[in-house]
Amino acid sequence: MKKLLQFIQGDAKLPVFYRMGNRLMQKNTGIRRSLAIASLPLLLIGCASDQAPPPSPILSGDQMMRESQGMAQLGSRWQQGKQLVEQGQNLQAEGQAKINEGRRMVEEGEKIMRESEEGYQNIKK
Repeated sequence: MKKLLQFIQGDAKLPVFYRMGNRLMQKNTGIRRSLAIASLPLLLIGCASDQAPPPSPILSGDQMMRESQGMAQLGSRWQQGKQLVEQGQNLQAEGQAKINEGRRMVEEGEKIMRESEEGYQNIKK
């Protein structure tokens, strides 16, 4: 009974294995504290980094068909645009040729008019 009372009051010497275990517990607490402090910056860096983008969804067959039809439609629309450009360029070339022909006709007509006026002037004198 006396030993139990001393043990409760803390005066009794504890067995060797308990004392060793207590020291090990104190060492482990220090190691745990060091690991916790060291892992805190790693945890903060990991949380602060950018999130990985979500994976792109898998396309269904219908969606793939719609998209390919849209691409084909764009291709045919481009062809239509190209044809319009070519037609416009041809019309411009034809128009320029007609303008040149019109200028030539005007110059020839003016020449004829001048010659007629000169002839009239000569006859009048």
